Amino acid sequence: MKNNTYIFALLITMLGVVLMSVETLLIKMTNISGLTYSFYIGILMFISLNAVLLKDGIKNTINIYKDNLRIILISGLLMGLANMFFINSVKHTSIANAVIIISSAPLFATLFAYLFYKEKPQKNIFIASIFIFIGLIIIFSKQISSGNLFGDFLALLCAMSFSLNFVVMSKHTSVNRFAVLAFAGVCITLMSLLFIQSYTVDTTSMYILLIAGLLISPFSRIFVLIGTKTLPASEISLLTILETILAPIWAWIFISEIPVSTTIFGGLVILATLIINSLYLIKISKKKALI
Repeated sequence: MKNNTYIFALLITMLGVVLMSVETLLIKMTNISGLTYSFYIGILMFISLNAVLLKDGIKNTINIYKDNLRIILISGLLMGLANMFFINSVKHTSIANAVIIISSAPLFATLFAYLFYKEKPQKNIFIASIFIFIGLIIIFSKQISSGNLFGDFLALLCAMSFSLNFVVMSKHTSVNRFAVLAFAGVCITLMSLLFIQSYTVDTTSMYILLIAGLLISPFSRIFVLIGTKTLPASEISLLTILETILAPIWAWIFISEIPVSTTIFGGLVILATLIINSLYLIKISKKKALI
């Protein structure tokens, strides 16, 4: 029975990660600006995720927000920023650059955990951070020479916002993740209002927004959250690397976007580091389980 539960958690998490990789492609395929996309996707995220919460009743949903309001506001703002940076990054740089740079989030999570909670990084995390930093330098080297840094810089801000939120949420595990993501939707829409220049959306982009906002975005996160109830964090980390691999493949197949050599080389350094570190953590956790 336990084996079946583990397999189900593994498969449902993989499905969630695959859907996340498709979401990146959908952003790129729209004919609207990143800010316009952000404005509407925020509204759709708020509607779809609160619909999930409301299945247990209005009173229970209100209590979810009331019980952890401060953390929901803080985490929702950080997630809103991360999503805003991510969407606009994809619009201003290649999908490969965006997802690979964002995969460097563990480096920043280690830094923020030390700065805010005085958590000393383990030796393996310190070594992994060095290689991730080297990979980032390789990726940015091409953009620095061409003067086209905006999209990559937004991806870096996304990684920082996401990792800071991860550190905050790791200290508040009881907070409802759907409530956080729903409030993040509000933040995305409100922040977009400050800079948006057009609300006009063509038919194709509207269909993509509806699919992404009502189906792919909420369900991908629900599936991953289901997996976290059974799978250890080290295995979840390893599975999420699948998004970094798949997103550039979808871009190559459907929109003929081919990453430059520095992105491929730097990406391989980062991916290899993340995979080796995740496998090491799995090995350590299994040894501890036997003790």
